[in-house]
Amino acid sequence: MRNYLSIDIGGTAIKYGLLDHSGNISEKDTVDTPQNLEEFKQTIKNIISRYKGRVYGIAFSVPGKVDSKQGIVYFGGALPFLNEFNFEKFVREEFGAIPVGVENDGKSAVLAEMWLGNLRDVDNGAAIILGTGVGGGIIIKGDLLPGSHFQAGELSFMIGNFNNVDYKEFVGTSLSAVKMIEKIALKEKLENKKDGRAAFALINKENAEAIEIFREYCKKIALLIINVQTVVDVTDFVIGGGISGQPVLIKTINEEYDKVLNKLTLLKDTLTRPRIKKAKFENSANLYGALYGLLQKIDNNS
Repeated sequence: MRNYLSIDIGGTAIKYGLLDHSGNISEKDTVDTPQNLEEFKQTIKNIISRYKGRVYGIAFSVPGKVDSKQGIVYFGGALPFLNEFNFEKFVREEFGAIPVGVENDGKSAVLAEMWLGNLRDVDNGAAIILGTGVGGGIIIKGDLLPGSHFQAGELSFMIGNFNNVDYKEFVGTSLSAVKMIEKIALKEKLENKKDGRAAFALINKENAEAIEIFREYCKKIALLIINVQTVVDVTDFVIGGGISGQPVLIKTINEEYDKVLNKLTLLKDTLTRPRIKKAKFENSANLYGALYGLLQKIDNNS
């Protein structure tokens, strides 16, 4: 069976793994993400060199706007030095002809759910990935929706406040899971302002101030889902990201969604309510999704 190297490039860490055609991971490791292009290229070369001659193709999940047809990244999200970096050309020049796939990280997550996760056999669905920002991906009629400019599903750039058009009102800022945790930590004077476990311990203990901040956050997620639903009309939303492992998150988002519908009966009567559930994959989602994008590309080119 053919093996593939899948590489998930994040702002602080690069995860990579050896997977087969069915999505079974046999090897997996992580390195720190370099913060300049030359060190980044050397790190990627080192990773690929470990698997040279053992893999049929290489898949990348990266931040930023991605032209998946040509393998070029624009803007680079948290890694701006990747702007206009051509992954396909880089791999070809360093390692010769080998199939290469490149996909945006949010779209990789929804591809993982579509292939082996909780959007499997769903014709129309969407993923919302909660982290430092808000990633997303949309499946329409069983296929990933890339958009005319490869930017469909870029939920972080939606404007959440029509009365105050500012960067801080972007969904990626106002619905950041990291900022929600920091807000609880500051309110409760936690030593580590990024300690999600400590913040959710307070939430699960029904600490009044933590619950208030958390419920407001979940209400905003519910409103985001409603806004997206008015445009794409899907049957299922999956919620991913590190905090999705907390059962109280999905439960509270569903509760807040129903509160909105009960308050706005016209909305309730007009829009069919989608299912809102946890994404299957958490930390490994992008490894699976990037590979699935590559497998689809290979199939389309054969």
